[in-house]
Amino acid sequence: MRLKQISSFCVDHRTITPGIYISRVDGNITTYDLRFIKPNTPPFLSDISIHTIEHLFATFIRNSVYGEYIVYFGPMGCKTGFYLLVKGMEVFNVLALIKKTVEDIIAFTGDVPGSSEIECGNYKLLDLETAKKDAKKYYEYIKNYSETQTNYK
Repeated sequence: MRLKQISSFCVDHRTITPGIYISRVDGNITTYDLRFIKPNTPPFLSDISIHTIEHLFATFIRNSVYGEYIVYFGPMGCKTGFYLLVKGMEVFNVLALIKKTVEDIIAFTGDVPGSSEIECGNYKLLDLETAKKDAKKYYEYIKNYSETQTNYK
């Protein structure tokens, strides 16, 4: 049986740099590639950072004014970034929301949302400072990002 290649494997990962990219559009659902790390260029995001950013980003974005438009936020298996799926949002609003959410992660103090044994299946794998450090690096790449930069090179 010949399997159809999925769209994310059709992008030349040698040319992707950290940033925000439109990965695919399916009707009114748009998948964004939030690339924190250049592919195949260690060091990759650590498990603890990925998990913590996932908790914070998902919580902040779903509690934003655009919460009802958020379909999914989660990590890439390659440990270079995250996927954000939204429905019916304009690109400029998504970019502003991503920037604001990363700013919120950087500024956050307190307990990571969902950090108890009751709320999370791996609650000990969370570290706010590690996540903030990686969010700060990513913010430097995206702080001046515009709609014209959302296509893969």
